[in-house]
Amino acid sequence: MPAQTKPDASAGTSSPPLTERQEARRRRILHASAQLASRGGFDAVQMREVAESSQVALGTLYRYFPSKVHLLVATMQDQLEHMHGTLRKKPPTGETAAERVAETLMRAFRALQREPHLADAMVRALTFADRSVSPEVDQVSRQTTVIILDAMGQEHPTPEQLSAVRVIEHTWHSALITWLSGRASIAQVKIDIETVCRLIDLTAPDDD
Repeated sequence: MPAQTKPDASAGTSSPPLTERQEARRRRILHASAQLASRGGFDAVQMREVAESSQVALGTLYRYFPSKVHLLVATMQDQLEHMHGTLRKKPPTGETAAERVAETLMRAFRALQREPHLADAMVRALTFADRSVSPEVDQVSRQTTVIILDAMGQEHPTPEQLSAVRVIEHTWHSALITWLSGRASIAQVKIDIETVCRLIDLTAPDDD
């Protein structure tokens, strides 16, 4: 089965690259969004307050992010990118790829657990996202995929491995929702994550 190239979390955007000044402005906006969400969740993120906090005009904010849902989904991608940097500094120590991925996802989960209002706001935005938010949702998915493949130590995943990664992503996202709604404990989330990560072993290519 032919191998596929490891996804690039920054790929898939048709917009021209931001200038240094535009990137700094975007970073301020995402920081303000995360700060407001951390304090009061989804409802606390009001576009006018984000604009004021990030010191940009309201019209400018809407050019970057057409709605609060666009903004919060982009905030989730940004948070995952930061998590990825932290994970790279201290890689998982499991002996198997499945163990390393489960450890990685639980570390990411616990990071979100420390900011429950922010986690709830970002997950709600993902849930509310329609087709207009597809580019931002795709970025979240790509970033999650890259995190999982890094934990696997897999540079060139097969189609079967990528399929397993997608199922793992769906399970992780579902676990976040059930935990945030109070329908699952951390212990149950850990069991579910460890269980689905066993798909990695099942899809590992044969050595012979």
